[in-house]
Amino acid sequence: MASTLEERTINTIERPWGAEARFELSPRRVRVRFGNTFVADSQRVMLLLEPKKLGIYYFPQADVRMDLLTRAGERLWTVKVGDRVAERAAWEREAYPGYVAFKWDLMDAWFEEDDEVWVHPRDPYHRVDVVTSSRHVQVVVDGVTVADTHRPHLLFETGLPTRYYIPKLDIRMDLLTPTATQSRCPYKGKAMYWSVRVGDRDYPDFVWSYSPPIPECTRIDNLLAFYNEKVDIIVDGEKQAKPKTPWS
Repeated sequence: MASTLEERTINTIERPWGAEARFELSPRRVRVRFGNTFVADSQRVMLLLEPKKLGIYYFPQADVRMDLLTRAGERLWTVKVGDRVAERAAWEREAYPGYVAFKWDLMDAWFEEDDEVWVHPRDPYHRVDVVTSSRHVQVVVDGVTVADTHRPHLLFETGLPTRYYIPKLDIRMDLLTPTATQSRCPYKGKAMYWSVRVGDRDYPDFVWSYSPPIPECTRIDNLLAFYNEKVDIIVDGEKQAKPKTPWS
């Protein structure tokens, strides 16, 4: 199993130009903070996009605090700021000499311009669109209708199934219990979760909501969505197939 985000293969990511890697200039200023210091700050950062992998930012060495990096092997550095140390947290590739990348999870914070970004870089070829709809959407769990609405918001995201965001008034909230689970998405924000209880059985973290979402997705604020992979969703009377995704 791959140990870092940068190494993982994610089948939902397909590049529109095919199987070739793409190393392109980003128009965004990108900064990386470790401890109380920006260890990289660049207005000419490069974004590496490879098939089925998350994007990786590569910074020109001139825009990196190289005085805070110590060699830890061929094309590897350890990052040290005061008492904080991130072992083997930076690297360069032979194919891209003069550029340094950082392991996302080992740094404290990332910024695109002045907005903090979580999880991984935003992909310029990844779209998220939210539209209002009058479709009749029902969510059924273990034979029980948990949600029934004619006013869903449909979220279309590149490489993922349509997500149906439903007003709380159209959901059996008495069957939902909030959990401590949280997650972050670079395109939508921070999510909170609910479990569904039907009869004497619990279905943990089947439901989520972004409240509030990042400004680009305000139309899903305070609406809830169910994992298509885990529940039965009926749209205009037609039962939807369960998609195969990392959340199946």
